[in-house]
Amino acid sequence: MSRVAALALALAVAFALWPLPATAAPSPSPVPSGSPGTAGARVAFKIDDDRITESSGLAASAAHPGVIYTHNDSGGTAQIFAVGPDGGVRAVLTLAGAKNRDWEAVAMGRDDRGRPAIFVADIGDNLGGAWPYATVYRITEPDVLRSQTVEPTAFRFKYAGGPRNAETMMIDPRTNRLYVASKLFSGALYEAPAKLSTSGFNKLRKIGDAPPFATDGAFAPDGRHFVIRTYFGARVYAMKPDGTPGDSHSIPLPSQEQGESITFTPDGSSLLTGSEGDAQAVFQVPLTGADAVTGASPPPDPKGLTSTPPGKDDHDQGHLRHTGGRRVALVLVLGIAGLVGYGLVRRRR
Repeated sequence: MSRVAALALALAVAFALWPLPATAAPSPSPVPSGSPGTAGARVAFKIDDDRITESSGLAASAAHPGVIYTHNDSGGTAQIFAVGPDGGVRAVLTLAGAKNRDWEAVAMGRDDRGRPAIFVADIGDNLGGAWPYATVYRITEPDVLRSQTVEPTAFRFKYAGGPRNAETMMIDPRTNRLYVASKLFSGALYEAPAKLSTSGFNKLRKIGDAPPFATDGAFAPDGRHFVIRTYFGARVYAMKPDGTPGDSHSIPLPSQEQGESITFTPDGSSLLTGSEGDAQAVFQVPLTGADAVTGASPPPDPKGLTSTPPGKDDHDQGHLRHTGGRRVALVLVLGIAGLVGYGLVRRRR
């Protein structure tokens, strides 16, 4: 590849990944029922706390009904926030000695004694291989929600094929095995060892493909399915008996400022999707019909969480669109087109 072509490609990728200016947060109202793939989606709550400006992961508590755990993205403090069904912070869990280099995901699993545990993943790498290893921290979920400092267990990881940038970490509730999906063009799903070690490095081995620009994922409560979201929508996969991904289908998601988080509700009947940014809404997307992964019915509206009638600007919320995702796609297309055009000019000479 010539220097000009390489520069054009580098510029295309750089502009595609450059942070976008903030847009208005969606109003707390249901997505119109006529919207394809998002029928019944509604705002479950809004995270409106000055300490949470880059919510980059979601996980439903195993011990405290209605509580969702989240965290900030890179450069923030090493803290996990317990958010109640009203969007308020119930507790802040500070991880002693931990670093938030680029936290990108959180998931529920179990500790060595089988107790519910929170795993938070420092797996982001915007330079695409600058960091030699990734770290996942584990804390036992507290029986009582109160702000406190806790001692985490740290696990270090290396990829079998070299460093990767990733924003997706999931844990199979049946086996407690950890999975990571890399983010960029050659998206892949990686499997961690069945038992993690706190000494040395745990090897992440590729077991399948993942969609490009994967920003988060989660296992269903039954462990038989998992979901991976991107800037463009989500994809639900069946988990085959051999522990590799099987058939899948796509699910459009409501529009969000910078959609980087997703999880299942505890009963598996819906998805919760969140976004980075100030005062962002978390949507609840029922899984019905062809999208259903369990036989459960959508849960009733949680007490205290109500939606206002749709307003004149609500129509766009239900369409499968993401401003950042569309700009990413547009810039990539323009970059590739530029390379092709440059090649044609060179040939004609």
